Amino acid sequence: MLADVVQELQTPLFWVGLLQIIGIDIVLSGDNAVVIALAARRLPEVQRRRAVIIGTAAAIGLRVTLTVFAALLLGLPWVKTAGALLLLWIAIRLIVPAEEAGGDSAEASGFWPAVRIIMVADFVMSLDNVIGIAAAAHGSLLLLIMGLLISIPLIVFSSQIIMRWMDRLPVIVTLGGGLLGWVAGVTLITDPAHAAVLAELPWLHHGFGAVGVLTVLLAGTALKRRQMARAPLQIDGGPQQ
Repeated sequence: MLADVVQELQTPLFWVGLLQIIGIDIVLSGDNAVVIALAARRLPEVQRRRAVIIGTAAAIGLRVTLTVFAALLLGLPWVKTAGALLLLWIAIRLIVPAEEAGGDSAEASGFWPAVRIIMVADFVMSLDNVIGIAAAAHGSLLLLIMGLLISIPLIVFSSQIIMRWMDRLPVIVTLGGGLLGWVAGVTLITDPAHAAVLAELPWLHHGFGAVGVLTVLLAGTALKRRQMARAPLQIDGGPQQ
């Protein structure tokens, strides 16, 4: 086993594939970094980095598993549709203030809830990415794992930068939610179950992306207004009976 690994490390194809995987992760890590930053932004500064590292590492592990079964899983109808709907819910939840998103701000912005959101959202958003990564790995599990492990610090670093921007410019939170809505919409329409419709109406690819953005922003705005309407009652001592 060890001899096979050493032999694989000595082949040019291995290193070319590794560089390709790293390149793919650099290009495609932007939206993943956004969802990580959105999920961790409510945590105290001391917990942010730990939540990002744990959540990203867990998501990478799921991504490795998904990539191994990518051809089978992504070929099944309705898998991407279910993932897209889940991502829409996550996007709306992330852009709404903690009190409305979960009823209890401590629970909505806690450490482990943030880790779970990072893990699930990153996993869902990687459904398309794994196809390119699996192709670049040329069937090598070692190459796949090494490439994804190297991608962890890239995603963690970029998410830290985005979180600092969110602290200074809250509008970035809304823009990030819109980005996740776009990804969800595109993921939904590219499900194999909708292949015939998309082939006849290719403009739906961008159309569903726009619908995803509007869904997140409109739902998020409605929930924010609902929270603002309830705020005076809470300040006066709680809801009136």
